[in-house]
Amino acid sequence: MGVSLTAEQQAVFDRIELTRDHLFITGRAGTGKSTLLQHLAWQTSKALAICAPTGVAALNVGGQTIHSLFRLPLGLIGDAAIDQTQETRKLLNSIETLVIDEVSMVNADLLDAIDRSLRQARQRPLEAFGGVQLVMFGDPYQLAPVPGDADERAYVADHYRSMWFFDARVWLEADLDTVELVEIHRQADLDFKVALNAVRHGTVTADIAQLLNEAGARTPPEDDILTLATRNDMVQRTNARELARLTGSVKKAVAEVSGDFGPRALPADEVLELKEGAQVMFLRNDSQQRWVNGSIGRVVDIGATIWVEIDGEDHEVEPAVWERYRYRYSQATKELSRDVVAEFTQFPLRLAWAVTIHKSQGSTFDQAIIDLGSRAFSPGQTYVALSRLTSLDGLYLSRPLRPADIIVDQRVREYISEVRTKAQEAREAAASAAAAPAKAPAKAPAKRRTKAKAKAGEAKAG
Repeated sequence: MGVSLTAEQQAVFDRIELTRDHLFITGRAGTGKSTLLQHLAWQTSKALAICAPTGVAALNVGGQTIHSLFRLPLGLIGDAAIDQTQETRKLLNSIETLVIDEVSMVNADLLDAIDRSLRQARQRPLEAFGGVQLVMFGDPYQLAPVPGDADERAYVADHYRSMWFFDARVWLEADLDTVELVEIHRQADLDFKVALNAVRHGTVTADIAQLLNEAGARTPPEDDILTLATRNDMVQRTNARELARLTGSVKKAVAEVSGDFGPRALPADEVLELKEGAQVMFLRNDSQQRWVNGSIGRVVDIGATIWVEIDGEDHEVEPAVWERYRYRYSQATKELSRDVVAEFTQFPLRLAWAVTIHKSQGSTFDQAIIDLGSRAFSPGQTYVALSRLTSLDGLYLSRPLRPADIIVDQRVREYISEVRTKAQEAREAAASAAAAPAKAPAKAPAKRRTKAKAKAGEAKAG
């Protein structure tokens, strides 16, 4: 399975493949981080393991959760001893490149535990990550680590500059480079791109606020336009209300689950309730490219399969299978293998009169109503919501944006500023080196050569 890369993405892929550099790959929403990761997963020649901090995130990238892969306990790990079985040590020794997706949700303590685990298993105590190449994907402006309880927060405050992964101890020790993708593929409108960047960095001016609020104040063209909301209870009420308005009886599709998926890692509703006429959102891309993750449609018929109308065309939707993987070291082949340990089969649909902003992560919409309720309550929440849209023409706001809705974590702002300053200095140094005149090869002074010849002549004459 291949995807087409831009020149910018290809350069990063080549660096991963041709070097052992530790990289953090970041960028604004819509810059193609997921596309690059997908290409890497399918095209790499290295022994690659992919992991993520949550079960759903791991499913989305065909990987394993961090805690499961490393057999780490949940919660704060600190300096506690890390127990490893022989099987775990063999597994970690077979990895050449470790990919962590959604790394912004990984706290500093967990990243240090990953580092310690690899050093210990590979018996390389003086090498960061035990000599494994680390490649991380994520955007700290969109997702933050979960704070933990009071004791965990107190520990982090005493031992780290912040909870963020880039303040882990190993980050200071390892030669880690941050690569920021800059080409935006989701939006083409320059004004909207500028506005989104301002929301991302918390630099919204009065003019930008006016631009967004005037666009969002328009009346939505139809009642069934998707709403992106801050809280799950708001979404459940909206979907339940709209489903009840439809005539006919509710049809239920019960998922088939084999193996242990865990209730928090389910990629779709275990019991999907639908009626004809229900508005739905697709939860994964179609192999025939009839729809993508985030496509909105309307149910037109429910039977053994479900027919959904998208943009005036009816499509038959069959149940999809999500596979949960676990990495294993194969004693027979002496290689890293990826085994299916659980399967979840369900129609790849979700009721979609409303969806939480968090669950819209990674999706793209042509239009949506953004309902921030009384307020946005987490850093990056407003940015994630706005950046799902392809243009200002599709933006509708339930109320005007307020300054309190633009929340940016100060430590993230400082870190990205440091990254950009470093990158600018590197560019200037490279430009200066390229502009310097080329030096001719060093030659012995002419007078010295003359004296040498004279001495040789005298010796010959004598």
